[in-house]
Amino acid sequence: MSITGLLGIKYPIFQGGMAQIALSPLVGAVSNAGGLGIIGSGGFSADKLREEIRKTKEITNKPFAVNLMLMMHNIPELIEVILEEGVKIVTTGAGTPAPYMETFKKNGIIVIPVVPSVKIAKKMEALGVDAIVAEGTEAGGHVGETTTMALLPQVVSAVSIPVIGAGGIGDGRGVAAAFALGAEGVQVGTRFLATVECPTHENFKLAVINADDTSTTVTGRSLGGPVRSIKNSMINEFLRLERENASRDELEKLSLGSLRKSVFEGDTDQGSVMAGQICGLCNEITTVEEMIVTMFKEAQEVLNNLGKITVFEKEPVLN
Repeated sequence: MSITGLLGIKYPIFQGGMAQIALSPLVGAVSNAGGLGIIGSGGFSADKLREEIRKTKEITNKPFAVNLMLMMHNIPELIEVILEEGVKIVTTGAGTPAPYMETFKKNGIIVIPVVPSVKIAKKMEALGVDAIVAEGTEAGGHVGETTTMALLPQVVSAVSIPVIGAGGIGDGRGVAAAFALGAEGVQVGTRFLATVECPTHENFKLAVINADDTSTTVTGRSLGGPVRSIKNSMINEFLRLERENASRDELEKLSLGSLRKSVFEGDTDQGSVMAGQICGLCNEITTVEEMIVTMFKEAQEVLNNLGKITVFEKEPVLN
C-alpha cells in the first residue's frame, strides 16, 4: 500500500514535528491541505498535548500525527493521552520506540520513526514499524551526520517498508529528487516555517526567508546532540565556547530557553532559529495550501520532463 493510502492523505508530504512550532494552527492547515500535519510534543506536559490535539481536531477532520521525542521522561503519559484522544499516527525521534511498540500495535497506531542511518533503519524495521523517515544532515534542528543524497537511497535499499525522505527539501525539485532516490514521500520542516499559518513570531519567519545557503551551522556536537540553526550572536558564542572546550553547564546556560526566545519573543539574535540548509529557497511567505499545491505541481512537472532527458547517446555496455 502507498504511504498516502496507508495514512489516508492526498499528498505524500509530512510536516516536521518541530518542537514549540508544530502546533495546532500549522498542523491543522497541513492536514486540511492534504498532507500529514504532525504535532511536535517536545517539551509538552500531558495536559498541553491533550490541548493541542483537541485544538487540531477543531481545525481539521483529516488525519494528523503526534511526534514523540523519546528521550523525554513523560513519554508514557503522552502515549496515554494519544490513546485516549484516538490519534492513530505517531512519528518518533531521539530514542527507540521499542518499549512502546506492543502498546502502539495493540491500539492500531501507525508508527513511523525518524532515522539518521541505515543501521537504525534496519533496527526499526525489525521492531515492526510501518514506515521510516530517513533524514539527512541538511535538516534543521537535531541532525545526524549523513547527507540526504547519500542516506536516502541506502535506506531504501536496506528495508522493505516505505521510506520518507527528509532534509534539504524545499520545492518540487527536492520532492522529485526524493522520489528518484526511492522515497514514497517527503518530510518538510524549514519550508513550513515560511507560511502564514506557522505560529512563530514574524521575526522568526523573516530570519528564515532572509537566510541563504550558508546561513546555518551546527552546534552541540561536543554535547552529543548536534543541532542545525541559523547563525546569530548566540550561536557564534556557543561555537566559541565549544572550541574552548567549555563545560556542559556553561553551554546549557547559554542556550537555555533560546528556542522559545526566538519562536515566541522574536529575538532572532540571542534565540535559536532552528532551520535547515534549504532556507535559501524559502524566499517568500505563503499559505500552507499554496506551498503544498505548488510543490507537488512542480514535482510532477520535473518528473514528467525527466522522461525527455537523454543521459547517454548509446546504450552503455560493459567491454
